[in-house]
Amino acid sequence: MRYFFAVSSAAIALSACGAQTPQTAAGPRSQMPGDLLPDEQIQQVLNRLTFGARPGDADKVRSMGIDNWIDLQLHPERIDDAKTTQLVARYSILGRPTSDIVRDYNVVQQTQRQVKRADAKDTSMTKQDMRRDALAQNPQLAALLRQNQQLVGQVQSATLARAVTTDRQIDEVMVDFWENHFSVFFGKGQTRLFLAQYDRDVIRPHALGKFRDLLGAVAKSPAMLFFLDNWESAADSTQPTLAANRGGGRGGRPGIIARRPGRIGFPGQVGGQLPPAVRERLQNATPEERQRLMQQLQQRARRGVNENYARELMELHTLGVDGGYTQKDVQEVARALTGWTFQRQSGEFFFNPNIHDAGEKVILGQKFPAGHGEDEGERVLDIVARHPSTARFITTKLARHFVSDEPPKALVDRCAQTFTKTDGDIRETVRCVVTSPEFFSRAAYRAKVKTPFELVASALRAVNAEPDTTPRTAQLVARLGQPIFGRQTPDGWPDRGDAWMNTGAILNRINFGLGLAAGQIPGASPRNLSDFDALRTQPRPQQVDAVVKSILGGQVSAETRQVLLTGDNPMLSKPANDVNGMAVLDDSTSMGGRGRAGRMPPVEKGKGQPRGPGTQLPGYGRPVNLQGLPQVIGLALGAPEFQRR
Repeated sequence: MRYFFAVSSAAIALSACGAQTPQTAAGPRSQMPGDLLPDEQIQQVLNRLTFGARPGDADKVRSMGIDNWIDLQLHPERIDDAKTTQLVARYSILGRPTSDIVRDYNVVQQTQRQVKRADAKDTSMTKQDMRRDALAQNPQLAALLRQNQQLVGQVQSATLARAVTTDRQIDEVMVDFWENHFSVFFGKGQTRLFLAQYDRDVIRPHALGKFRDLLGAVAKSPAMLFFLDNWESAADSTQPTLAANRGGGRGGRPGIIARRPGRIGFPGQVGGQLPPAVRERLQNATPEERQRLMQQLQQRARRGVNENYARELMELHTLGVDGGYTQKDVQEVARALTGWTFQRQSGEFFFNPNIHDAGEKVILGQKFPAGHGEDEGERVLDIVARHPSTARFITTKLARHFVSDEPPKALVDRCAQTFTKTDGDIRETVRCVVTSPEFFSRAAYRAKVKTPFELVASALRAVNAEPDTTPRTAQLVARLGQPIFGRQTPDGWPDRGDAWMNTGAILNRINFGLGLAAGQIPGASPRNLSDFDALRTQPRPQQVDAVVKSILGGQVSAETRQVLLTGDNPMLSKPANDVNGMAVLDDSTSMGGRGRAGRMPPVEKGKGQPRGPGTQLPGYGRPVNLQGLPQVIGLALGAPEFQRR
């Protein structure tokens, strides 16, 4: 354990990377006594502001200067990223309109129900037989079913592939940050139908923009509305709602009508009509099915206000748990957001006045007069986005992500002021954090533990891997404990090192590095390195020096160097060239997977898990017999210095 966690300060100071580059070569950054050396500053930038250095990245940063490189990265529109654009085009799901995805999903569901009804009387057939016959007789249905099964896998694969290939690294790091901050879970119901839109239209366009714009896009996204149940939040039967505007509303607004008990206020209902898919189900249903469906609709109508999104909006998305709100504020915000739903057929946001609570409210000390509609929710977002607690909460999370698990108070205070003064400008707040003396301090250097996603992405970048456009490599992230879009609770994956480290997790990480070096991961091989052939015939000490410089930033502890020289890793029960299989953590119990009890319903059994061809990794985890340079590379990828960023 000591080998993994301890990086000797003496080894850091006495770097094995050779002669130091002159200070001016690392850019116009000042160096005070005890601060990072110029090459260490470059490593800090590449470890924190990218998903890991690729061969040649350090030279690019050195030639540009650190501050110039950071400024360019903070303006991703200035960076040509044609290679990544071409790569993303290979994922069919990312370019499909959400309405098409929902339509195809409904076609599959409807056809399967019809098949089930038609064959229900044939007791000789199992459900599996009926499904197989239906697919054989309907190739179009089979194709749609395959597309539905690949929804999550394609989004997961594209997420990892982008992190590995894009030249717009700070932008991609911030996309990952916000998708974890505004976390949704692919396994809850139909959330998976909206993942591609969530990534493409909600998070990416706003990752470095204004926080209020990002917050508003998330609040109206079908992924978040469905995941946190606001799509079905309706005014209680005792509260007034907004009637259709017949001129009776004040100032052109709809008039207020009392909510009628027992009325079916089905979410997504327009003008008193049920959605087409629901009407079709009622028309085609048997009497028993029709009665059951009507009972479900009535039950939904009686559910009333749902507080899930309102609570997480304040606790997780803006103010923070100690941000100064009360349970009464949660209830009032939930009332203000009733009627914020979406069209089930298209995934488009829709405000339904018929289920909006139009009564008077008081939120965070501010009075909301009766008779208002969608503008109430917008006003709530304005208030929480610009609240002082939000500036501190968001800045603390950014500082924790980029600097240290316990970010310095002075840094948070300073950059929270930047957040406030710039009206929540994410780009300028990030700039404040990543150009600060605290960011370039000795205390922050290699102080963060990589998450499984960061580990896999950085390892692939370190060996100059080609992106894998199947779901296989993305599934490795899940095997290491962090399935992409797989956090069941809305708090997102932990951003602290102690959440990811235990003995089993360490062994998995070491074995991952050895498996990559053994060629068990698609597109990733030590042979991708340009100097592999030249180094292969060199003596072991020269191979170690080259690998330390190219993969480990030129600095390792004496313990790590000894492991690389001898091939004997004390974390393994056998020498590294005789590793017997993988010790895989179960995703549901791995470190970092613990959720907040009682906050979310259990996952439907068998629902939401990505399936289809290519989800398994043939050969991964087989015993390896590494020798020479591949062994050095594999051990370096499992070294404590590589596990940190």
